[in-house]
Amino acid sequence: MMEGKNVNKYQAFGDVPTVMYVPDFITPSEESHLLDKVHGAPLSKWKSLKNRRLQNWGGVVHEKGLLPQDLPPWLTKITQRISEESGLFPSPINHVLINEYHPDQGIMPHQDGPAYFPVVAIISLGSPAVMDFTPHSRLRKCNDGKGTDEDALESGTNEWMDNHHPFSVVLMPRSLLIFKDTAYSDYLHGIKDGEVHQYEEAINEGALINQTFLDSEPVAAAEVVESSDPKVIRRTTDRISLTCRSVLKVHKSLFKF
Repeated sequence: MMEGKNVNKYQAFGDVPTVMYVPDFITPSEESHLLDKVHGAPLSKWKSLKNRRLQNWGGVVHEKGLLPQDLPPWLTKITQRISEESGLFPSPINHVLINEYHPDQGIMPHQDGPAYFPVVAIISLGSPAVMDFTPHSRLRKCNDGKGTDEDALESGTNEWMDNHHPFSVVLMPRSLLIFKDTAYSDYLHGIKDGEVHQYEEAINEGALINQTFLDSEPVAAAEVVESSDPKVIRRTTDRISLTCRSVLKVHKSLFKF
């Protein structure tokens, strides 16, 4: 694994050393530019799913690799910056999924497919949200590798329970989230449906103090309410996410699989 070039900027948060959060990775003008490009894409570029719609850029991903298409310049510029500054990708980022979420929409806990290199970079635009990380159920094994999930959960010596705990990350507008290795392979990640997200368990809560939504010029998209218990974010507008990844196996034709 390549080492990050900017140690201070790409520092880990919480107990999981493979999660990095960079607030204000892009400027407000850059956010506006990206949103203009996303919303200006042809209607045919959008694919509607049950709880959101998305754009696919870079080609078609199969279990055995990628049938590539060149990224447009506006995506190439931002993905090159992520790759060069972080130093965490072994090859250029060649695939981007753009998801649009209405204020009450999320995405169920999931794990990215095996075709991707185990590093994910997510840029958030528009409304904030809380992403939850949940330990993968396949890890719920007793120390000797035997027994059922129920046996493991009842075992006082269950190493999995000691080393893997649920956590969350607040994804503020213009931020960059990178997770890799353990956070990629041992956890599911998802966003709850609903216009209100709790963030009292967020590992990057301390980094939110200096965010613009708490300053004199609040972001209209983010209404943050801090009560004694719990702390919540109210999602008032749509959220756009750019999920940037690398597919190492690139194929020019399906027949070469």
